[in-house]
Formats: sequence, structure tokens, C-alpha cells
Amino acid sequence: MILVTGGAGFIGSNIAAHLHAEGQDVAICDHYGNDAKWRNVAKLPLVDTLSPQEITWWIEQHKSVLRGIVHMGAISATTETDVDLILRENYRLSRTLWDMCTANGIPFVYASSAATYGDGASGFDDDGSLTALTKLRPLNPYGWSKLLFDQFVARQVARKMPAPPQHVGLKFFNVYGPNEYHKGSMKSVVAHMYPKAVTGEPVTLFRSHNPAYSDGGQMRDFVYVKDCAEVVSWLLKSPRVSGLFNVGTGTARSFIDLATSLFRALNRAPNVRFVDTPIEIRDKYQYFTEANMSRLRRAGYARPFASLEDGVGDYAVNHLNRDDPYR
Repeated sequence: MILVTGGAGFIGSNIAAHLHAEGQDVAICDHYGNDAKWRNVAKLPLVDTLSPQEITWWIEQHKSVLRGIVHMGAISATTETDVDLILRENYRLSRTLWDMCTANGIPFVYASSAATYGDGASGFDDDGSLTALTKLRPLNPYGWSKLLFDQFVARQVARKMPAPPQHVGLKFFNVYGPNEYHKGSMKSVVAHMYPKAVTGEPVTLFRSHNPAYSDGGQMRDFVYVKDCAEVVSWLLKSPRVSGLFNVGTGTARSFIDLATSLFRALNRAPNVRFVDTPIEIRDKYQYFTEANMSRLRRAGYARPFASLEDGVGDYAVNHLNRDDPYR
């Protein structure tokens, strides 16, 4: 059995669905609250579901049958300002799970984030050494909490301290796809644009405030969530692979490309208008991200990643445009 923390969330529920489709028993740990997160896993015959408060007891009870913990659970809102809460949920819990996986010989795959790269001034190379990680400057507490744990892992490895038999950190870039509907303002740009794009109305993108980029020419490495789930599945089947890896396509695309892909998938003419980037985020706005994927490729991952057109097309036609958009 695999335990997926954050398993009712966006990336976690897609991983759970993918593992189930491969015949794997899955248990999830998550907060459900009063929103629609439960719908993300309503189609899955889960072995168990538990709250974060139960996790240490639960692992102790099931350690003999656990063949991996996929730790996606976190406070992922980059706008969260309660740093104590972020550290407790994103850093301390990760330390606890690391220790339990180490003690019980359980493979451990966890979510880092491309937010650890900050404004990208130091590049987007997933060098997992403590020296390289120390140079990174995240722009928010969320990114910092993820970097802290990456640094902890790097320190353990460098000092040859006890570790889980497999330990992998994944730096997800701009992920989009099904089951993100509960995320409100943190949904992907695709999900935000869809309600207007499907009727042919104009969608809104931020105007560029950097002379090096045209309006809508700001670039991101957009990666389809189904590809993220494929990577995790491959890792669990590749127990000799450990390390810190980027998860993106390796190709930056513009927001105009993103909008155009959505309109075309819906058989609509592109219709875009621009608004100023809010002043409160303008000085922290990233104009370019692109994952260096060479490290994951060298580790043996050979599957292609969906192009922006194919990923957005599948999301729009097979999920957003259906009465039941869930995976």
C-alpha cells in the first residue's frame, strides 16, 4: 500500500488516481474541511483515509505493508503569511515523516517546489547539494519552508546520516490540470480562464511591466498534472533513484500561448485583454521559469511530457468541458 499525504488535494489526488489505475492500494492523509476536496477522491476505492493528527499512529500500525509514502501535503498558498503555521505544516511534519521512513525502511517521495528558486536569478538547476541550495532566495514563506527541508535532506545525505531507503524531492513547476477546482485564487491560469473562454468572451492576462517581455509574453514552464503523477509512479518503481529533481517540461511557454491553446481546444477564436499586474506583487513577479530536466533524464526517466497544446486540450475537453470534471 502507498500512503499519499495531501491525497485529496490537487497533485496528491492525481497521484492517488494514477496509482490506483495501476492496481496499487492507496490510503490518503488530508484535511477535508467544508469545501469540495472530497470530490477529488470520491471515485477511488481508498484503503483508508486519515487526518494529519493521526498520521504517526497510523504509520506505526501499517508500517509492515507500506511500500512508500508520497508526501504532497502542505500549505501551498504563496500568499499565506502565518509563518509559524507554514513551518509546522510544511517543515516539521516533513521531518517527522522522514524520521519514520528512516526508522522503518519506507521509501519517501516528497514535494519540494520551484518556489525555492525565488526570482530565478540563480537559475533553475535542481542541484541538491547544500552549497547550491544555500544560494537560493525564495520570495515567500512557502518557498522558504520547502527550501529548509531540501537543505535538511542535503545535510543528512552529505553527513551520511541514516535516511529512508529511497528519498526523492520533486520541484514542481507551474502545474495545471483536473482536481484543482477547490483551490480558489490559487487555481491555474487555465482553470481561471476557462469559464470565459468557453463562451468566447475575453480572458484577462497581466500586462508586462518589463521591457524585455511583451504583454502576455511572460513565460512559465507549464506542466500537466498527469505527467507529474507519471513521474511519481516511475520513481516508486525505481527504488535505486534518490535525489532532488525538477518536474516541468523543460520548455518555457508564454501566457499568450497558454490562452491560445485553450481557445483553440474549445474551437474559439483567441480573445485576450490585459490588465496591470497588481502593485503589491509587481516587484516579486517572475517573468521566466524553465525547469532544467537533465538530472531526471539522467536518472532514467524517458517518458515525454505533454506539450502545452496537448495538455491544455486534454484538460479542457476531457475535464473542464464535462459535467463531471474530476479525474
